[in-house]
Amino acid sequence: MQNHPFAKRPPAPPRRWCSQWVGVWLAALAWLPLAQAATPAPAVDAARAEAQVQALQRAGDAVVALEVTATEGATSAENLGRQRSGSGVVIGPDGLILTIGYLLLEAETIEVLTQDDRRLPARQVAYDLATGFALVRPLVPLPGIEPVPLAGVGGLRPGEPLLAATGASGGTEVAFTRLVATRPFSGNWEYHIDIALFTSPPIANHSGASLFNRDGELVGIGSLLVREAGGPNRLPGNMFVPVELLRPVLAEMQSTGRTRASVRPWLGLSSFERDGHVQIVRVDRWGPALEAGLQPGDVVLEIDGVRVATLEAFYKQLWTRPDAEADVELTVQQGTQIRKVKVHAVDRMRTLRKPQGI
Repeated sequence: MQNHPFAKRPPAPPRRWCSQWVGVWLAALAWLPLAQAATPAPAVDAARAEAQVQALQRAGDAVVALEVTATEGATSAENLGRQRSGSGVVIGPDGLILTIGYLLLEAETIEVLTQDDRRLPARQVAYDLATGFALVRPLVPLPGIEPVPLAGVGGLRPGEPLLAATGASGGTEVAFTRLVATRPFSGNWEYHIDIALFTSPPIANHSGASLFNRDGELVGIGSLLVREAGGPNRLPGNMFVPVELLRPVLAEMQSTGRTRASVRPWLGLSSFERDGHVQIVRVDRWGPALEAGLQPGDVVLEIDGVRVATLEAFYKQLWTRPDAEADVELTVQQGTQIRKVKVHAVDRMRTLRKPQGI
């Protein structure tokens, strides 16, 4: 079960980004498999270690802090607050920054805080509901920052050490974590991705945090705290959205501001899986589900006559419709009564407030 994106819990101790910590981390990585095998350690490849240190240093230099103020009357402020802080990372030679999308929902102003304490105005380039990613571009150049390379998840294995980096005033903060699992993820806010990265121990400042492998390649962007990351010990941790989901849609996001997959029906529900059912726990005050008479506690049994027992099944059946604006029939249990409720779904992006002048 996932927590609110800005919920806090005791994090792994953060450290300022510096080559010393990077070197210590890489040395630990080199020795760990050998120590576990109880065999003598061979000489470390000094050239490779130095290349990794430099790559991780460049990666850390590309991490920035973001401060966002939502528009007056923003509907998203009820859950996310009007003032939001998080992180981003430079992925393009023109200063294009990748972050997590909910930071920018209904943003009025966006500021990039660099590691040398500059505060630069920025604009939103894209927000994509389907992946959860957002793109930001500073209004003034970011000289001297190399974009980070993107990596897939194919080479990652459970237990692999990773480094999470967050933007902070005066530098980047880092925390060492490990991959626990890769699996699909369904959020209670009508969100699903077929692959997500789960890490532990958790970091608190996860919103838009960068997750790097030992070669300084970006593998994920921080989304939330989760009570159980997975694995046999059921540890708390974080969910990161893998950047391999960005590769196929990056050009489309820059061109149109989102992807075609994001133009899909939205009901305005927050739901959880409980005892093999989908139960509504919150109804958006500005969403179509409230107008249709749905309420917290209702159990969704079917959508358009197709039985759904998981959030994934619920969302995927909802999103089979080709148009976002559509009538959807839900079969719900309200108390002891079974009812069929027609909801006129809408395009979520049309419900969001835009900055003044746009």
